[in-house]
Amino acid sequence: MESFPVINMENLNGEERAATMENIKDACENWGFFELVNHGISHELMDTVEKLTKEHYKKCMEQRFKEMVASKGLEAVQSEINDLDWESTFFLRHLPTSNMSEIPDLEEDYRKAMKEFTAHLEKLAELLLDLLCENLGLEKGYLKKAFYGSQGPSFGTKVSNYPPCPQPELIKGLRAHTDAGGIILLFQDDKVSGLQLLKDGQWIDVPPMRHSIVINLGDQLEVITNGKYKSVMHRVIAQTDGNRMSLASFYNPGSDAVIYPAPALVEKEKETSEVYPKFVFEDYMKLYAGLKFQAKEPRFEAMKAMEPTVNLGPIATV
Repeated sequence: MESFPVINMENLNGEERAATMENIKDACENWGFFELVNHGISHELMDTVEKLTKEHYKKCMEQRFKEMVASKGLEAVQSEINDLDWESTFFLRHLPTSNMSEIPDLEEDYRKAMKEFTAHLEKLAELLLDLLCENLGLEKGYLKKAFYGSQGPSFGTKVSNYPPCPQPELIKGLRAHTDAGGIILLFQDDKVSGLQLLKDGQWIDVPPMRHSIVINLGDQLEVITNGKYKSVMHRVIAQTDGNRMSLASFYNPGSDAVIYPAPALVEKEKETSEVYPKFVFEDYMKLYAGLKFQAKEPRFEAMKAMEPTVNLGPIATV
């Protein structure tokens, strides 16, 4: 069986660049996921973020999670639960404005480490978008501009812990879904596994790897690439032992960005009819909120029905 794609970013700087770019292209076209090593983010900073995230869960989140489990009687369930996830989460917003100072219970050293870490992730996301442009034959900066809207991109981090679950066959850590946004950068636990993606009808483990960043593509990149790259269903399987940490940072279009297939990619594929809609990102997110755990295709169809109301201005220049 094919092995999960791992991309060594250092190889982009030498004679292996062409082969590495081809590996990224293959991962985008056939997996929708890949794992980055030697990505330039300090291992020491990643270790600090992991330590502080786990300490924050123990101190501020664990008891709340246990109370929620007890109040819903989840430890004694007899049949499959389909309307909630076995996860403890909170969300940090970085762009266009930060909410980190408003989140209660965050220690100052944790705020500082997260701010530094996510600033590196933001730069990495923009570098990756330009690598995707290169592989797609789009001008450098096209994807960043497509995401820009009037206030720049949206960027935030979902901080999750997946505690030990007594009945993982009945409750998912996180139910299967595709991500609504642009490009997602995940710093996941390197000891406790659980993330899986759907490929060719089979669920495949995304291997935990120390100090790696897992990348996956969201629905917006599928639309902009006119289906050349696809967002992929993924899920988290809860484990009976071990608490899995997950920091998923979402580099998304701005709320008023107008999303549509890149004209250059539509022209290249004239023999295939254009099937992707044009829409305002915020409208897609409103729809997604109620349909996250369903197939993406009906969401695209619903946005098509709204197309006449979309005012298609030119892509913003940064």
